[in-house]
Amino acid sequence: MSITKGIGSASLGFAAALLVAGQASAKSDFDYGPVFDTFGKHAHVEGVSFPENQTFKVAFDVAKAASPGEVNRKFESLARFINMHVANGVKQENLSLALVVHGSATEEVLKTANFKERKGLPNGNETLLVALMEKGVDVIVCGQSAAAHGVEKNALIDGVKMVIDGLSYQYLVGSTVDYSESLTGSQFVVENPNASSTCGCGASFSL
Repeated sequence: MSITKGIGSASLGFAAALLVAGQASAKSDFDYGPVFDTFGKHAHVEGVSFPENQTFKVAFDVAKAASPGEVNRKFESLARFINMHVANGVKQENLSLALVVHGSATEEVLKTANFKERKGLPNGNETLLVALMEKGVDVIVCGQSAAAHGVEKNALIDGVKMVIDGLSYQYLVGSTVDYSESLTGSQFVVENPNASSTCGCGASFSL
């Protein structure tokens, strides 16, 4: 009897806490902007600031698809990230973001025509993905997942990049490849800003 009563009291207390939390959330203003006007709603948080010239390099990993025709909220997280950081003083050019797509989410980087052939509905993510890429976000699809889902490169939304596999992208982002000729011979030179050291041939590196 006392146990049941205790649970009831705890439940009432929890419900009261939820009510208070709900009221607090209702008072918070979630809005779009300043970068994306139709994606990435966020709330202003008082007392948050960043050092001048703060930079961010972030890769967002998304493997789960939304319901056909709907916006994948994991994709929209990038718009929210950009909006809320720019709103709090971080320069947009200091945000280096990548969206790495694999798993069932692979089909969501298809052009609407190709997506509709498969799902019978327009791709609800195309407008968002195009907007993200216009703001400098790299949208990457895993080649292994693309092969598994029968997704060909020419069916991807314009600007989406395909790599051999999604896991390697985070280690190679920002790298450049150049061809060098000298008295000692010729070779391809890989400049990887993420590597702390490399082997003599340059084929492997440590972070």
